Parts: sequence; C-alpha cells; structure tokens
Amino acid sequence: MLMEEIDRLELRYEVARKAIHLSSLSIPVIYWFISRDLALLILVPLFSGFFLIDLLKNFFTPVSAWYHRTFGAMLRAHELKRAKGHLNGATYIMMAALLLVLFFPKVIAVAAFSMVAVSDTLAAIIGKSFGKHRFGQKSVEGSVAFFLSALVVVSLVPGLHPVIGIIMAITGTLTEAFLVRIGKFKVDDNLSIPLASASVATLFTLLSIFR
Repeated sequence: MLMEEIDRLELRYEVARKAIHLSSLSIPVIYWFISRDLALLILVPLFSGFFLIDLLKNFFTPVSAWYHRTFGAMLRAHELKRAKGHLNGATYIMMAALLLVLFFPKVIAVAAFSMVAVSDTLAAIIGKSFGKHRFGQKSVEGSVAFFLSALVVVSLVPGLHPVIGIIMAITGTLTEAFLVRIGKFKVDDNLSIPLASASVATLFTLLSIFR
C-alpha cells in the first residue's frame, strides 16, 4: 500500500475515533436537564460495563479477540501494545463523567466534559491534518484549535462566569499539551483534561475570587 493511502486510512480512522469521542457530548447535554441522582443512576452501570469489558479483554481470550476484531482499526499503537490491565479511552471518558458528576458543581462539570468532548476532538484532527510546528507528540496548531474551541464551548454554558471559563480553557489546553505523568504512567487525557480544568475552576470559585 502506498504511503499516502496509509496516511488517508490513518486520518479516516482518527476521524472515526473522534466522531465517537464527540458523541460523548450527549453526556453533559443530558446531565444539564436531569438531576445529579438520575445522572449517577445512569453513569454508574455504564462505567461498570465499560470497565468490565476492559478487564475481560485483558484477561479473557475470547473477549480480547472480539474486542480487537471489532475496534482494532481505531485503536492507537500504545493501546495495542500496553501491558495487561490498561484501560481504553472510552472507559476513561465514562470515568471522567462519573467523577465530574460526583465531585463538582453541575455547571463546572458540564463545561469541563463538553470541553474535552469538543476541543480534544478538534485538537487531534487539526493537529494530525495541519500540524507543522511540533513539540513532543503535539502541535502548536492542535493546541490553538483546542484553546479557541474551548473558549467557544465554555461561553455557551449558562451560568459559568466568563473568567472562570477562560481559566478552564487555559487549564485544559495546557493539560492536553503537556499530559500529566505519574512516574512512568501517563494519565489519559480523557480523564486529566476535564478533572484538571474542573478542579482549577472549583478552586477559584471556592476562593470567591470571581462572582
């Protein structure tokens, strides 16, 4: 297969992967209109299901074969090569949603999750398609796409203070660009971006710096 055909396939699978990622925007949209208790009633079994499949795919051969046959084309190289026990991006998304609902005010949880659903998607596609100025595995173009789209996302969340929204956009951009590492373990950006931005926003809100 020619290299340009390989590149087109990789971009196609990246778009497909991110389209699925973008569909998670339904989570904060639905959460906005329902109670916290109902959201937890939905999210706890959903997360449990994703987590269980992740465990089974790592330790039970028939599930592993089905998983890689079904989703292998959209998995990144590191998701295919990691040692047993790793979680995939979808499980981290559900984990992030559950933790946001559990520990953060609704307006901040909705803003943080919406931002990772939209801005992380655009950053990946823009960075892969147009990224020319690289730093590590990221690109300036991708980070700019993340920040600008994050500003739009947070501006659309009712009740979120504009300055808090800007702080969340900056925090999310920096987290996406420089992923948190704990020793040799890199925290998945589906988890680190929303939790970091929500934590910083909550801190500033609790300090009553902005009202």
